[in-house]
Amino acid sequence: MKVYQFTEQPYPNAWSDHAGSLRVNLPNRKCDPKIAADLFHRYYDEWLLADELGYDIMLNEHHQTATCMSSTVIVGLSVLARQTKRARLLVLGYPIGHRHDPLRVAEELSTIDVISRGRLDMGFIKGVPYEFAASNQNPFGVMDRFWEAHDFIIKAMTSHDEPFNWESEHFHYRQVNIWPRPWQQPHPPVWSTTGSKGNARVLGERGYVMATLGTGYNTRSLYDAYREGYMSKGRPGPGADRFAYLGLVAVATSERAARERGEQVASYPRTSPIVYPPFRNPPGFFSVEETMRLMRGETPPRSYTKDRRVIDMRTGSVQELIDAGILFCGTPDQVYAQIVEFCEYCGGMGNLLMMGHAGAMSHADTVNNLTLFAKEVMPRLAQYKQPVAAAA
Repeated sequence: MKVYQFTEQPYPNAWSDHAGSLRVNLPNRKCDPKIAADLFHRYYDEWLLADELGYDIMLNEHHQTATCMSSTVIVGLSVLARQTKRARLLVLGYPIGHRHDPLRVAEELSTIDVISRGRLDMGFIKGVPYEFAASNQNPFGVMDRFWEAHDFIIKAMTSHDEPFNWESEHFHYRQVNIWPRPWQQPHPPVWSTTGSKGNARVLGERGYVMATLGTGYNTRSLYDAYREGYMSKGRPGPGADRFAYLGLVAVATSERAARERGEQVASYPRTSPIVYPPFRNPPGFFSVEETMRLMRGETPPRSYTKDRRVIDMRTGSVQELIDAGILFCGTPDQVYAQIVEFCEYCGGMGNLLMMGHAGAMSHADTVNNLTLFAKEVMPRLAQYKQPVAAAA
């Protein structure tokens, strides 16, 4: 199992004064640039430590929010492509569903792949609903725009002989000839995220790495839909390396200290959904299937334990988050056992996207969390023999 260290690079200083919304309309006068600078430098220091400890690294991008200051992920990728030595750099994600210029995306990611000498994993996402207002895009038809942008980016990265012309519903380019071309051939590995069985099947058909975020013990049904799509193309069942899962991690030498650390890490699901209601569900963003699941309460921030107890990620206790597979928390032995139990239930999962920092968690706590996991848990996960599951 590979482990990617992840933090949303939050600005927690504004979290106690948000008047009901941490996203889109939170005034940026609440952000002190000096504090933000200190936080950014600290987060990069922790990623450099993660590189030394043997982690891979995950970055993401969000807009107009105090929960994630990474509003332009290419900056973080640029820094880490040069400063890290060995870690894979996963961007999960690059929101091509509401980006206006996929040519720029292809140029930026190709350059990152070259600077890092072939360490980029490129994760394309449609973006979260509350950011379509910020991007000035129409949420209707977002998946059509997503796949058009994806197809263009892949063609731009794999066309090497002469410029080509591109004309589609959403994008028009007369001369496409990116420099430099990517280091990895034919292009860097493609990842994406989903919480929808329909999209999971599509990702399986394409054979891309699929990640789920906060889906807890609902994850197995999504992995099975991916397996069905993957095998529908005449291939044997996918390996565990095709599956990734974002899990919160809090490990300490004693269970009591780990629970205290778990409370800090749990600030991520407790704050991320705090957004002014009109931005939460713009018309056209969700498919009919997704809307039905949302109305039934089957999507995050709600999740389920193995025995189908409903857990609200915004209010769940540390124990409830553990029971739902949202948080892996405890001593090294306990955390290892929890991760293995989750993998066994899902039928295999080869990439743990570890949120080892969240909210106001201190630098010292984060360093201790990362170091202890790297020394006591990660070597065992590297030796863990993954189960092999077919679609249910």
